[in-house]
Amino acid sequence: MSHSKRGNVWLAVSGIVENENGEWLVVKKKYGGLKGLWSLPAGFVEQGETIDEAVLREIKEETGITATVNGVVGIRSGVIEDHISDNMIIFSLTAITKDIVTQEKELEEVIFMLPEELVMNPDSSNLIKDLANRNIKPKLIKYDHFHPGNQFGYSSYALFL
Repeated sequence: MSHSKRGNVWLAVSGIVENENGEWLVVKKKYGGLKGLWSLPAGFVEQGETIDEAVLREIKEETGITATVNGVVGIRSGVIEDHISDNMIIFSLTAITKDIVTQEKELEEVIFMLPEELVMNPDSSNLIKDLANRNIKPKLIKYDHFHPGNQFGYSSYALFL
C-alpha cells in the first residue's frame, strides 16, 4: 500500500470475529509489519462506505467469512514516522458462516483460534495478545435508526453509542 494513495491520515478497520466455539478468526499476512504473525482481519475504509460496512467487506474479502457487527470494542491510534496519522477502529463481530476461503494474494493462512491459545502463541501479534488477554466486550453499539436530517445528504448513516 503506497503512502501517497492514502494521504497522511489513515482510517482502518479490524474485527474480532468470534465463532460459536468462542474462537477468533485470525490471519497471517504475507507482507508488511505483521508478516507471518497472527493478526485480525483488517483493511482501510474505502470511499462511499461506513466503518461497519468496511469491516464486513474486509473480513469477507480476506477470509470468505460472513459476519455480523456487535459493536466497537476500541480504537487504536498512532503516528508513524512523525507524520502519518494511523487510526484503526476495532470491532466485535459474530461469524455467520464457517467456511474459510483464504485470500491467497495477501494471506498465508486463516484459522479460528481460542483467545487463550493466541496469548501463548509465539506467532501472535502484540495487538492480538493485548486483546486476547482481556475480556473484550463491545463498548459502542451500532444504532442505524437515528438520522441527522436530509440537509446533510447522507446515503448511509450509523451512530455508535
